[in-house]
Parts: sequence; structure tokens; C-alpha cells
Amino acid sequence: QVQLVESGGGLVQAGGSLRLSCAASGSIFSINTMDWYRQAPGKQRELVAGITLRGSTRYANYANFVKGRFTISRDNAKNMVYLQMNSLEPEDTAVYYCHFRLGLVDTWGQGTQVTVSS
Repeated sequence: QVQLVESGGGLVQAGGSLRLSCAASGSIFSINTMDWYRQAPGKQRELVAGITLRGSTRYANYANFVKGRFTISRDNAKNMVYLQMNSLEPEDTAVYYCHFRLGLVDTWGQGTQVTVSS
């Protein structure tokens, strides 16, 4: 079973950037959609961005609150998924999780903390 490990979180000032990485322990070639979610203290986990393969084309979708600021990408050859986060705001403070679903089974990483100071 493929496992996910996130990295790249940290403390950054508002307006700064971070790049999150998600390393899969096995091939993600056959996984259509890979996602990033986040969960802030006291709030529900929410979808941030997803990237879907249809043939050789990658389709990305974003939550409205990150459009134009975040970019999701994937490198199937390296079994990696990335989230480039620019123009970070204090409201982006959360634990960020990498995720995919196969059939009815959800797989999550352990999360990486992102803290944005004002």
C-alpha cells in the first residue's frame, strides 16, 4: 500500500512563500487524482487543491481561497506531488495533508505544519 510523507512546512511571514512536497512510497502513476488538504485548529479539514491525470494531460483544481496564489504539480517519475504556496496569509496557517483515494480507501500523510505570521 502506498504511503505518503509530507515535508516543507514551517514558519513564514505574511506575503512569503513555501513549497510543500509529498513523497509517495510507491508508484502514483495509476492514481488519477492527488490532493492537498489542510486543517486549521478548531476547523474541519478542507480541500486546497487537486491534480488529475486524464491521459497525458494534467488538470488542476483549486479552492477559491487559494486561486492565483497556490500551484499544485506532480512528478509521476519521482512519485512526488508538490504545492507551491505564494503570497501566504495568516489565514493559511494549518496542517497540510497529502491525500489520494483508490476505490473507497482514503490514504493520508501525517501532515506538515504551515504557520504564517502577520
